[in-house]
Amino acid sequence: METSLSPRTVLVIAHQVGDRLLRDYACKSSRHDFTLPQLFACLVVREFYGLSYRRTEGLFRDSTAWLEEIGLSVAPDHNTLWRAFSLILKTSRCQKMLDLFAADFKQMGLLKLSEKPLAMDSTCFEQRHRSQHYDRRCRKMEAKEEGKKAEKPGKWGVSVNKTRRRKVSRLPKLALAVASSCHLILAMKVRLGNGSDAPDFKPLLEQSRQRAGVKTAVADSGYDSEENHRISREDNGVRSIIPPGIGRPTKKLPTGRWRRHTAKRFARKADKKLYAQRSQSETVHSMLKRNQSSALRSRTPQRQKQEMMLRAITHNIALLCKAMEEG
Repeated sequence: METSLSPRTVLVIAHQVGDRLLRDYACKSSRHDFTLPQLFACLVVREFYGLSYRRTEGLFRDSTAWLEEIGLSVAPDHNTLWRAFSLILKTSRCQKMLDLFAADFKQMGLLKLSEKPLAMDSTCFEQRHRSQHYDRRCRKMEAKEEGKKAEKPGKWGVSVNKTRRRKVSRLPKLALAVASSCHLILAMKVRLGNGSDAPDFKPLLEQSRQRAGVKTAVADSGYDSEENHRISREDNGVRSIIPPGIGRPTKKLPTGRWRRHTAKRFARKADKKLYAQRSQSETVHSMLKRNQSSALRSRTPQRQKQEMMLRAITHNIALLCKAMEEG
């Protein structure tokens, strides 16, 4: 499903979503220049365009008609937007927004989880923007250094391997559970560090089940574990389709009950059609990076997590706008 290309429509719908969830002001003593739903709508448009706070302020100063749509007469200051970012984007609020999106899409009959599966996947974002040329040169230089001597001192006297481990441990990572029929994000998990995907399976599945009737869940081999199959099939009554690819390559069947069952079905390609829908989760990650960039603008770990959550919410709002335009 395509997302809306109209920033004005995204602004209006984001304001409506904020009105349904957010109170008008953070506290009684706060200045009443802007409401939280209005600031949330401005932050969504900022993410929609991939702008800095100062450029966002400049955009709204030149777009008085847009401001009138959400009841504003003056553009919010960039400092106001910066403070509102951490105030509004709490994890509990973002989860409630996902509840709203799931309910709206279910009412419009677009989820279709009885026909198509829930697809899971994860991706890492760059901590800051890097050109492809610079990234390619860095990889070549690291490979050259590793070829000469694995522990040769790299930048600031630290070995290349240690520098890489430190970088990987700080990578912002976003795991998503997506309705494969409409690309709506039903659940998300944000963290720092490019570790195993398997621990993310349980929270993604349980959040999705609370929002919609999930019958089948598909994921790549990064989520493979006997525990995840048991959680899905026995605890939640959801059929899990995950290729048994964890561990050393072997021709022997897995010893676990559900991994063994899955391996036999994959051997005869019994779930080929359903498992092919896993690519829809990759499509959503591609949409996020193409529409909103593959690099984050935030610098602190907490705000990086909040920015990834806002990107997922902005994606859902753009989908909702498109669905309303077509409906």
